Amino acid sequence: MTPNGGPPDALPAPDAPDRPDAAPRHRPPPGRISTQALADARGGAVEGLTWLGRTPESRGSLFYRTMRLLGRFILFGLFRFRIDTSGQQHLPAGGYLLVGAAHRGWMDPFVVVHALPVEPRAWFLGSAPSTFTVRWREVLIHRMGGLLPVWRGGIGVDQHVASARAVIANGGVFAQMPEGTVSGPAGRIGPFRLGWAVIALRTDAPIVPFAMAGTEELYLGRRMASRVLPPTTVAGLLGPGWNGIRPAEGTRAELDLARDLSAALAAVLGPVVTELWPRTVDPPDRPRRLRRRLTWLFLRPGRLDRDHPGPPADSTPA
Repeated sequence: MTPNGGPPDALPAPDAPDRPDAAPRHRPPPGRISTQALADARGGAVEGLTWLGRTPESRGSLFYRTMRLLGRFILFGLFRFRIDTSGQQHLPAGGYLLVGAAHRGWMDPFVVVHALPVEPRAWFLGSAPSTFTVRWREVLIHRMGGLLPVWRGGIGVDQHVASARAVIANGGVFAQMPEGTVSGPAGRIGPFRLGWAVIALRTDAPIVPFAMAGTEELYLGRRMASRVLPPTTVAGLLGPGWNGIRPAEGTRAELDLARDLSAALAAVLGPVVTELWPRTVDPPDRPRRLRRRLTWLFLRPGRLDRDHPGPPADSTPA
């Protein structure tokens, strides 16, 4: 569900000098494989509904319910994670967009699912390069459902709008993480990309803001927090200053309005994330067992920049 990344201290330490007067040698960061190369290796960047090949389910199948119970046993039993969740009374019956921040690790989709009932099901717009690292995982997710994959720099926003419309029309929950990356500051939101806002403008579905904190590093017994905020709409976020006119699809005017919509949602979510984060921070002397292993469990090893949270908000929509 998340792009490459990991905590800075998980990178290899510089090589020690062979003698006291030797200049230290530094290992370069691990090489990256381009998303296009990954897509080509598997026969192309197949995204969204084309990859799924069926209508996204809103009902929870027996297989899904079984996997959900297994996941809860692993996360809350073996790993002893704890999530303080609130605001579920604000959840609509179904057919809405859930937009979550701050996105800081592979655990975030599970934080969302933990806050939602078994039905209607959530479907995530997620990163294929980060999720489909092994073939069995792709096969499992395809059968179980819950992910509509994205290949960065690939096909464009239209397929993702179609995915959202299919999920919403079937009464499901279409979930997005608008930061688009797990790199970013702990306890604060990073810049939002514009794809979620374009989807919101074109579907006009209810929008449920979802705040979460504490997933930037994971270890046994890690505390996290989330909060469902009251649902809103495009008009509600843009306020009375918006004239109600939706620009033509694919125009610069649509992107400008999407930028305004993103800024409005960030103003709603930002203070809540800042409020939630302190309750997830353990004292420095608390043991952090399996920290590196759990933080990187479903991430490709790489570098996380917790001080500079990523690209500007007016970068590419997807």
